[in-house]
Amino acid sequence: MRRSSKLVGTSYGWLAAMAALALVFPILAAAQVETIDATARGTSTQMGKIINIKLNITQYSTDADRQALIEAFKKGQSEGLAKALEKMKPVGQIRLPGTTGYGLAYVVSIPTDTGRKVRFVSNRKIAFGEAAKGTRSQAYNLTAGEININDKDPKASKGTLLPAAQLIINNDGNLEWNLYQNPWDLTNIIDWTKGKE
Repeated sequence: MRRSSKLVGTSYGWLAAMAALALVFPILAAAQVETIDATARGTSTQMGKIINIKLNITQYSTDADRQALIEAFKKGQSEGLAKALEKMKPVGQIRLPGTTGYGLAYVVSIPTDTGRKVRFVSNRKIAFGEAAKGTRSQAYNLTAGEININDKDPKASKGTLLPAAQLIINNDGNLEWNLYQNPWDLTNIIDWTKGKE
């Protein structure tokens, strides 16, 4: 079943938004590992499923990284983006239950009125069963997400996780996330970095 997410807006949507905001706001420097914990709650057909995730960020992506991803998408759309992400040196790691986690290829931190917004995208690990059976899910080879950290009211922090996604250009010519399953809501967010400042 094909689903889409409106995390993105107009022409080159999410990547373009990252591009514009990265130029306007300085990328936060990370002198140490930053850690963000969250509870991911399934929605719709995954309702009732709950997992804990952990983001370990060692550094933030550069403007050159952002430009490389935009160019890769222009040339090869979602598949081109996945190949470019694969070549990038990881800037962090996302850990999911039952796994040792996998590298985050692109992470940005954007200041907001209440704190900051952390956006990330990486290749998704294709399970052995998916590869062996040649399932349709293999085409959804990206994992992405956004965490809105509210420093003024930490309980109001929230986010979205897209476990299996691809980027497509919709009928209106806009970029959007096409999802294999539903997005997951991120709650109970703890920004451990805040306590180190």
